[in-house]
Amino acid sequence: MWRIDKRILAQFDIFSIILIIPLVLTSNWLISEAVPALAQKQLAYVGVATLTFLAVFLLPIRRMSWLIPSIYWISIFLLLMVEFFGHARLGAQRWIDIPFINATIQPSEFVKPALILMLAYLINKSPPPMQGYGLKEFLKISFYILLPFILIAKEPDLGTALVLLLIGFGVLFYIGVYWKIWAFLVGGILLFSPIAYQFLLHDYQRTRIHDFVSEKPSYHVQQSIIAIGSGGWTGKSKEDATQTQMRFLPIATSDFIFAFLVERTGFLGALGVILLYVLLILHLMSLSIFNNDHFIKVVTVAIAFMIFIYMGVNIFMTIGFAPVVGVPLPMFSYGGSSFINFMILFAIMQNLITFRYKDMYDGRGTKSFL
Repeated sequence: MWRIDKRILAQFDIFSIILIIPLVLTSNWLISEAVPALAQKQLAYVGVATLTFLAVFLLPIRRMSWLIPSIYWISIFLLLMVEFFGHARLGAQRWIDIPFINATIQPSEFVKPALILMLAYLINKSPPPMQGYGLKEFLKISFYILLPFILIAKEPDLGTALVLLLIGFGVLFYIGVYWKIWAFLVGGILLFSPIAYQFLLHDYQRTRIHDFVSEKPSYHVQQSIIAIGSGGWTGKSKEDATQTQMRFLPIATSDFIFAFLVERTGFLGALGVILLYVLLILHLMSLSIFNNDHFIKVVTVAIAFMIFIYMGVNIFMTIGFAPVVGVPLPMFSYGGSSFINFMILFAIMQNLITFRYKDMYDGRGTKSFL
C-alpha cells in the first residue's frame, strides 16, 4: 500500500501546475463555444490525463530506470508494426487497429516520452566531458534519435518526425557536444537540403512549402489571419466571432485554435496565453540549469524544447509565418493523445524532482515513500 511522507510535498513543483491550469480552462471554454460535444470529450481526456499523471507520478522511476531501453525498443517495434500492419487515413499510414474494441492507436505519440527517457538514461549513464561529447558518443546517441525520425517520416508524418529530431538534437546541443561536430552537421544540412526537397519530400509536403513561400497564403491561413485581425485589442463577443461561428475558420478547435482565441479575446488575450507559455518554458529551463542531476536536467529541458517548438510552429502557422502542419498548441488544442503525452512527461518530471533524494527510493529512513 502506498504511503507518501508529507514532506515530499515541499519538493513538488507546484508552479508548473499553476501555469498549466489556466491553459486547460481557457481551452475548454473555447472548445465548448465552437463544438459543445467536443468539450465534453476534452473534459474526459483531461480526466484520463489526470489519472495517468497520478499513476506515473507514483511509480519508482529511478529504480525502474533499467526498463527504459525496453520501453524505447517497444515503441520502435510499434512503429515497425505501423509499416507492415498500419491503418491508413487520408493517405498517411500512422495508426494500428486494436482488435475487438474498434479503436486505433498512433505509436508516434508514444515515442516522444520514450525518446526523452532514453536520452535521459543514456546521458545519465555517460555524462559529457567538459568539452562536450566526442564523435563516438554523439553518433551513438544520434542513432537513438534518427531511428524513430526515419520510421515516422516514412509514414509519412514529417511534422512529428521533425519535432522529435529537434528535441533530440536540441537536448544534445544543450548538454554539450564538441563544437566541430556541430559545424560539420550544419554544413551537411545546408548541402543536403535541396536534395531532400527534390527527392525525399512527398508532393503535398512540397505544396505546403510552396504555399508558404508564395505571396498568397492558402485558404486556411487566409481565414486564420482574418480571424486574428478582426479580434482587435479585446476580442469579439461569441455572436460577433463570425469566422468561427460561421465555420469560415477551419479546424478552429485544434490546429487553428490560436486564431479562435485571438478572435474572441483579442491581442490582450493572446498575449496572456503566450506569457503563460513563456513563463512555463523559462521555469522548466531554470529547473534544468540549476540541477546537477542529469535525469532531471534532460527531462526538464526536453519538455521546455517540446513546448517551445509546438507553440512556435502552431502560432507561426496561424499567422502565415510557417507552413501548415498538424502541430497542436500544447495542452490547448483539442485532442487526447497530445495532452496525455504532456501529462506523462510532467508526471515523470515531478517524480524525478519530488523523489530525487536516494533515501526516498531505497525504503530506509523516515522519507521512504513505499
